Amino acid sequence: MKADSFAFDRFVLDTENRQLTRDGTQVELNSRYLDALALLVAERGQLVSKDRFLDEVWKGVPVTDEVITQCVKTLRKRLGDSASNPRFIETIPKHGYRFIAPVEQISNALQTRRDNRRDEARERFLALGTAGIAGGGVAGVVGGLLYGFAAASQALQPGTGAISVLLVVASMTILMAVIGGTGVAFGIAAATTLFRPSWFTSVAGGAIGGMLVGAAVKLIGIDAFNLFFGQSPGDITGAAEGILLGGAVGLAVWMASSDTRPSPAKRLIAAAALIGAGAGTVIALLGGRLMVGSLDLLVRQFSGTRFRLDRIGHLFGENGFGELTQIVTNSVEGALFAVCIVGVTMVARRSVT
Repeated sequence: MKADSFAFDRFVLDTENRQLTRDGTQVELNSRYLDALALLVAERGQLVSKDRFLDEVWKGVPVTDEVITQCVKTLRKRLGDSASNPRFIETIPKHGYRFIAPVEQISNALQTRRDNRRDEARERFLALGTAGIAGGGVAGVVGGLLYGFAAASQALQPGTGAISVLLVVASMTILMAVIGGTGVAFGIAAATTLFRPSWFTSVAGGAIGGMLVGAAVKLIGIDAFNLFFGQSPGDITGAAEGILLGGAVGLAVWMASSDTRPSPAKRLIAAAALIGAGAGTVIALLGGRLMVGSLDLLVRQFSGTRFRLDRIGHLFGENGFGELTQIVTNSVEGALFAVCIVGVTMVARRSVT
């Protein structure tokens, strides 16, 4: 028998290294049973008699029919097969067995290349997903400090600690940015791993990841406020905002990773900022809110709170958190989110190439 590998369903039988794997994970088989499976697979579609099992697997060692039956039973168990409805090993009563699944014979060199590509894909998936967590964290730190200082500057009333306000706002912003970055990045990573990498799969993956995270956060947030305070915080960030911002980040990530159009890092970062800011602006024009806009909605639910974001609006000549303030803050948040994820992703990609 040639020292080749045989691929069937989700399994690979490597006769040279004497191992059976399922989705890259080794399936435990003793030496005799591995030889029996190799014989069946090599003679796929053909009847393998019990005499051949005795001659080629047990090498003339006298064994009973029950031993061969137990061998086939174990093989079926390892393969997830059934004697009554076989997908791999078919019983030919009183004669022997036949391997009936489609088999692809591949050289070990080709299998090694496939394994390497699978390992590289796994590394890219984890690198991109981790980059999303880190990038979201960086965006959260920067945005959280900006908004935290803005809120803390209005919290200098008796009984209100500016440091406490800063820490609370910064922590909330970091948490939400990390959650959003994780969902969007792993969405992009999954889509570009499972399907052919393209601008479409990257955008779709980011949009789906953003949608799922946004919907979950909004649902949990609204339910929590209704449960504890008996009122809803209103139309906070949700699935719609997640789709738009996630899709924008997906486009920016694709532009940064495309080998067909290499560009200087500064230009790619600038493009990510424009794309993210554009998405934030569209969200605001459609009536949506990102982090600070959602915080403003939460603040308005509690008339007696000393926590205010009005000063942010004063920077743009508005008395409170108005429409222009919403557009500007959404644009800044979108740009910051996209830039941080794209920047960390570019670093991560260099580490795995």
